[in-house]
Amino acid sequence: MSGHPIKERAFRLLDGIIPFWQGLRDREHGGFYGFMDIDLKLNKKADKGCILNSRILWFFSEAARTLKQDGLLDDASHAYRFLLEHCLDKEHGGVFWSVTYDGQPAETIKHTYNQAFAVYALSAYYEASGDKNALTLAEELFALIEDRCTDEGGYLEAFDRSFSPIENEKLSENGVTAYRTMNTLLHVFEAYSGLYRAAKSPVVAEKMRRILDTFEHKVYNPKLKRQEVFFDKDWNSIIDLTSYGHDIESSWLVEWGASLLGEDRVTVICSALAENVYDKAFRENSLRNECESGREDERRIWWVQAEAVVGFLNKGYRQAAEGILTFIEDKMVDKRPGSEWLSEVMPDGSHTEWRKPVVEEWKCPYHNGRMCLEILRRYP
Repeated sequence: MSGHPIKERAFRLLDGIIPFWQGLRDREHGGFYGFMDIDLKLNKKADKGCILNSRILWFFSEAARTLKQDGLLDDASHAYRFLLEHCLDKEHGGVFWSVTYDGQPAETIKHTYNQAFAVYALSAYYEASGDKNALTLAEELFALIEDRCTDEGGYLEAFDRSFSPIENEKLSENGVTAYRTMNTLLHVFEAYSGLYRAAKSPVVAEKMRRILDTFEHKVYNPKLKRQEVFFDKDWNSIIDLTSYGHDIESSWLVEWGASLLGEDRVTVICSALAENVYDKAFRENSLRNECESGREDERRIWWVQAEAVVGFLNKGYRQAAEGILTFIEDKMVDKRPGSEWLSEVMPDGSHTEWRKPVVEEWKCPYHNGRMCLEILRRYP
């Protein structure tokens, strides 16, 4: 281990994240258990979110690639087999939203966001394992997104099992129902970036450049130095909302994807996003969640803190990144045996009133695990 203090902290955090998720491996029915409540009660018969499984597959694939430790690729292969055998819809194509604990279809809707994470995970697994079947499947899902999940204006959101459009309930919040979302666009770009890194396809590069155009001219608001979040069909923003977590995540993730293409046109935008988040949301060594119509949400969300560490390191705000790492270690990491990170806390570390679960379909090792891996890559 290097003597670099930030790197040492990343290793300490990984020492909690990796064994926790390894312990959730379902050896009877496959995949990983889908729910643990705030009291650390594991529900082995809870539905298994396919986004959760894809993110676990991505994490263990990237951890295996980065750390070269025994067992991590086997954990990734376990998630890969579950995706192949249970998460894929053999009849209509694409990836389900969720399956039952024993792998039967549960919520059969198809969401572009979900398809994208499968592409991202499969691309990472191919790079870690060399399994060309995983790359082939990633390319097939990429083609499905482009064929079934787009219109003339960009990417659509939610569909029924046979890919007829439905209301976007899964990725709409704050009292609005969005026709398009920044969140889906960001993670389609992320997925395509992973696929492009794995296969260097010019077709994928073309679609990535189209997304960069949309990010630059429709999603980014130069006056407010933020991304708009929820849109109508014509990319008109439908709510006054700043998502600090997505802005700081985009500030490094979009720049990373663009760099794979040799593009630097979004660098100024990404710097402006990070600067605005630092000015508006960095308080008490942690990041606020969001601001809606001038009302600040003071909750500290696990994934927002993780992405802020990477985003601030990427743009040179090292003191802020180190402050957030301290906040994470002191207040976000759950010190109880058998736990991982808390989902959300207040600035003083107290629980929020919702007492969110430790594991559910959105709570995964993707953001916090990626934070650790990114630190290790940046401090070799």
